[in-house]
Amino acid sequence: MENPGFNTKIHTIIIPLSCMEQVRGTREVFSAHETIEGAGVRLHRAFGYGQVPLFDPFLMLDDFRAGNDPAAYLPGFPWHPHRGIETVTYMLDGKVEHGDSMGNSGVIGAGDIQWMTAGSGIIHQEMPKPVNGLMGGFQLWVNLPKSHKMMRPRYQEIKAGKVPTTAPAPGVSVRVISGEFGGVRGPVEDIITAPSYADVSMEEGAEIAIPVARGDMAAAYVIGGTGTLGSLSGSPVENRDVLLFGDGDVVNAASLHGTFRFLLITGRPIGEPVAWGGPIVMNTQDELRQAIFEYRTGTFIKEKQAIRPEGG
Repeated sequence: MENPGFNTKIHTIIIPLSCMEQVRGTREVFSAHETIEGAGVRLHRAFGYGQVPLFDPFLMLDDFRAGNDPAAYLPGFPWHPHRGIETVTYMLDGKVEHGDSMGNSGVIGAGDIQWMTAGSGIIHQEMPKPVNGLMGGFQLWVNLPKSHKMMRPRYQEIKAGKVPTTAPAPGVSVRVISGEFGGVRGPVEDIITAPSYADVSMEEGAEIAIPVARGDMAAAYVIGGTGTLGSLSGSPVENRDVLLFGDGDVVNAASLHGTFRFLLITGRPIGEPVAWGGPIVMNTQDELRQAIFEYRTGTFIKEKQAIRPEGG
């Protein structure tokens, strides 16, 4: 990507680095690609099947911001199964009506989060609905380790007002979905792989160094503005760019033009084999074939009711 040549004054680094801290370099940069899912929904996939295991413990990130045509999302994602994973739906605009084969149903709207642990198996549907002509959000897939592939399914639904926002530096605002950021913990708890997920917004000219546990996978998905991530001297990145970072202690970020906004995900790699067939992710091909056989023969659902934690 060419340097647009912005001549923007950058604030002094907000969080000083000790001589022992290592800045995470940028390992790979690529752009989300358009794909078709569900009943004909066009969306952008930040990463997925072709990138396994680069983003371990994460499997996929889909961007379903509708742009100027929210009606394109109305066909939605009719009934389909999941096993062996957790899905995280984070809404920016509009709403998604969902239901499952165990009788659960609900609606998530702008700023809301649904974290679904499919575990041993859920069959569900997700139907997007524009609100005031707007529709958009993201769905992240998180893998489950072998020890929890067949755990009991459960839901966590978090309304927008319960998602904390922190300001760790001047010009920086962070919505903390899960994990900890600047001493603030996100409301989504008890996730098997204990990942962190944050929505970071930076005013033009702001700069920050974000601590990340050494050994964790760390990646960012840009959803607005222009800035740099990883090396502050690197090429600017913009909407729908994906960055995978190397190991280290901190990720540097600087906003160059407009409000620079990105999703930051980090997590400890599982390091197990992945057998992936559509919406089902297991460890071996035999387990995958067994799951597909059970789905076709009506024995896929192992639990009659999913767990819904109180306070969601």
